[in-house]
Formats: sequence, structure tokens, C-alpha cells
Amino acid sequence: MDANLFIKIYILYFYYLRFMIDLKLLNYLEEFISEERKQRFIQVLAERTNKITVAVEDVFQMHNTSAVVRSCDIFGIQEAHLIERKYGDQLDSQIAMGSQKWVDIHRYESTKNCMDTLKQNGYKIIATTPHNDSCLLEDFEIEGKIALFFGTERNGLSEEVLKNADGFLKIPMVGFTESLNISVSAAIILQSLTTKLKKESTDWQLTDHEKLIKKIDWSKKSIKSIEGVLSRYVS
Repeated sequence: MDANLFIKIYILYFYYLRFMIDLKLLNYLEEFISEERKQRFIQVLAERTNKITVAVEDVFQMHNTSAVVRSCDIFGIQEAHLIERKYGDQLDSQIAMGSQKWVDIHRYESTKNCMDTLKQNGYKIIATTPHNDSCLLEDFEIEGKIALFFGTERNGLSEEVLKNADGFLKIPMVGFTESLNISVSAAIILQSLTTKLKKESTDWQLTDHEKLIKKIDWSKKSIKSIEGVLSRYVS
């Protein structure tokens, strides 16, 4: 047998086994949640995407970061990246209203680490800024995977992001005020781009295995005394 073919078959078999193991765990966990909850997971996951993600850089006001994560959940963005170099953990559970349970949150101590990680995962860095007219929101074309960077309320994005961005995005504004609150900006942009993505792309959804992993994760978060449930499953 050709060596390359053997490797491909081995890899496919490995992923098959992994999928079956995860599926067995999900079937067990679903015994502890309602049919309504299971159907809700299916409905929500059908609208989730990893083609667009969000990164928030050193936002001072806790409620703003929390509101951005909430918008991610509302508009089907599965992952959010929080750079907490200056102000630390900036999530308010009351503002996020539980969205932090359903959105995958990744935390970073530096902007560079966040950008490097996203680029390694195939994302283009898109800086959202009112000070650059490179592309208005209505004209922005989604090409490949994009990471939307949002900056602080006071100074916007850092020079590090602006110098290393692959593109710039701006919400058109016609008033005297030159910028929107970060959480408002994120909501407007995410609503616009997720709508465009679903109209223009055919592969925006999570893969079957990504959906399976999220069902397991969400099921765990929905079960009281999950440690005991998992202990019985392992034994």
C-alpha cells in the first residue's frame, strides 16, 4: 500500500474513533437534559459560525466587554478573544446574561499573542476604526476567515493592531460625534456581516464534529452535579 494512502486512512480512522467516542458521551449526557433543551442546541448550532470571530483589546468598562460577548451569542459568533493586558477579567455576568456559557472565550495577556494565534488559525486581522476610510461596512467583502478587532473606549485600537492589520473597517457616520460605543459598534457590524456571510457563503457553519463538541460542552453546563454524572460515566 502507498505510504501516503496509508497515512490518510490512519488519520481518517483516528478521527472516526474520536467522533464515535464523543458521540457516545453526548448520548449519555443527553439522558440528563430535556428534549426541549436538546432541540434548542440544534437550532442555535445551525446558526453558529467560526468564519467570523471577535477580539476585544483592553476595554476599560466591564459592561462593554460583556455586551460584546452577548452580541456574539445573539448573532451566532462562536468564539470571542479578550486581550486583558491592563484591566484583567472584564466580564460582568449580569450584562452578559449567560452568553459567556455559550460563546467560547479565549483570554490573552498581550495583543501580539492574540494576533499571532488568530493568524496561525487562518484569520485575517480586521481593525475596526472610525479613523480609517479604507472600507465602509456596506462595502466590506468577507474573504476567508476574519477576526474583527475592537479597541478601548478612550483611544481605540493600539498601534500594534493598526500596523499589523490585514484590513480596516468603518461604520459610516454622518453626525458630529466621530465614534460609537464599542458594544454598539460590535452589534452593528456583527449583524451586518453575519447576514452577508450567510447570503454569500455556503460553508459558514460549524462542522459536524464542532457541533458535536459544542453539544457536549453545553450539555455539561446544563446538568447540575455534572462531576458526579461524569464520574459515573467513566466508571
